[in-house]
Amino acid sequence: MARVTDLLGIISLSLACALSTVAEAQQEQRTASPSGESATQIGGNYYDGRAGNIGGTWVELRYGRPIRRGRDIFGPDDYREFLNDGAPVWRAGANVTSRLVTEAPLVFGDTTIPAGEYTVFIDLQSSPWVFILSTWPAQTSYDVENQDSLFGAYGYTPDRDLLRFPMTVESLPHSFDQLSWQFLDVTEQGGTLAMLWDTTLASVSFTLSN
Repeated sequence: MARVTDLLGIISLSLACALSTVAEAQQEQRTASPSGESATQIGGNYYDGRAGNIGGTWVELRYGRPIRRGRDIFGPDDYREFLNDGAPVWRAGANVTSRLVTEAPLVFGDTTIPAGEYTVFIDLQSSPWVFILSTWPAQTSYDVENQDSLFGAYGYTPDRDLLRFPMTVESLPHSFDQLSWQFLDVTEQGGTLAMLWDTTLASVSFTLSN
């Protein structure tokens, strides 16, 4: 009987160790700045009362989502250097390069951006901040040998910019803990693309090209 008890004790201990190892592995696998996507559908061929506009144009923003972790993001004097992290502009997120994908041409001010995929940056040095759309290709995983596409904003140069557009920057009554790109005030003609983080909202308005 003592041997059975000892055996059960060993099994229980082994199981506890295994569960602890699994928990630690899951914790290590948790991404500090997970990927994010925000999308909207503008216009459509017809309207359904429950589903809304059907067959419209999709516009999507793909990015990394850093968490505030109690930091004052935009308050310190050196926040531009901190967010750029050695790059000339901000990747407008974390880790990977932010990307805008649109199924139809978009108009920002007087500039029309053809349908396609573009990399997204923010020039924090300007006042107001400047929203940038570039034709630089984006790496989805870091490749140090690849000099023809960007990871984050490292290696960015402005010669491939299609758009540099001033952003409207506002203070929020609440603090967004995790950076988020959202589509605001969307109509059949266009909307507003907004970055929200901490107590700051920075946005640009756009319309669909006729």
